Amino acid sequence: MRKHINVHSSKHKCTECGKCFGTSNKLRVHRRSHSGEKPFECTVCGKRFTVSSNLAVHSRIHSGEKPYQCPQCGQAFAQSCSLTAHMRIHTGDKPFKCHECDKVFCRSGLLNAHLRVHTGDKLYKCYECDKVFTQTGHLNSHLKVHMGDKPFKCPKCDKAFSQPGHLNTHLRVHTGDKPFKCLECDKGFSRADGLTTHMRVHTGDKPYKCPTCNKAFSQSCSLNTHMRVHTGDKPYKCSLLCDKSFNTSSDLQRHKHNVHSNRKPHDSLLPEAV
Repeated sequence: MRKHINVHSSKHKCTECGKCFGTSNKLRVHRRSHSGEKPFECTVCGKRFTVSSNLAVHSRIHSGEKPYQCPQCGQAFAQSCSLTAHMRIHTGDKPFKCHECDKVFCRSGLLNAHLRVHTGDKLYKCYECDKVFTQTGHLNSHLKVHMGDKPFKCPKCDKAFSQPGHLNTHLRVHTGDKPFKCLECDKGFSRADGLTTHMRVHTGDKPYKCPTCNKAFSQSCSLNTHMRVHTGDKPYKCSLLCDKSFNTSSDLQRHKHNVHSNRKPHDSLLPEAV
């Protein structure tokens, strides 16, 4: 405690921000955060650093050195902090907790990415279509849509996917596996998002609200359909010579059944009886 108090009474104080340090050397290093000085340069790629320890860690990218090894599985890391984070896989420790929903994570980076679910922040933008994402991994996966790269092929039907996770989900169509079970009614789902949507039947949660009339819906697709009431958009057109349009596919199918099912497609071209 006495040592900590000495920090505040120290003569080694930054004139820029008022922060105090126990030694002149620590103050000198800190001042580089204001001046932008980076005196330590990597001899391989030219990248510069404010402290020599950061350069030492960076140099392992080029040398491939990984001195920190997991005693459980033998996986090695270039930084001690990476080993510390990895060990939580074995211990199950998740010290980073979301203050919004109490979900816990083993890494601070995972928590920061999760928090964007609540804040709505989408920092990563696709340069092809301007779609935005909360995580770089989601953006990288999305970019495969534009590249057309689908290296993961289904052994059952030859359908291909850009991500292995999408293939695994698709395989449940063939196996019938539904690992996501509702705790209320025991109904099963092949996808986690299907269970999430279903749970709103029990909770009554309707998170998707119309900005025009405030009507709320449990699914985003239901809100999208509802919005056509306000916009007048009718994207579903009848192809059976009447050119009538509808705002939902179910309305179109009902129209075809009621109007066109009992006559041939070209009946409308015949002259009416007199």
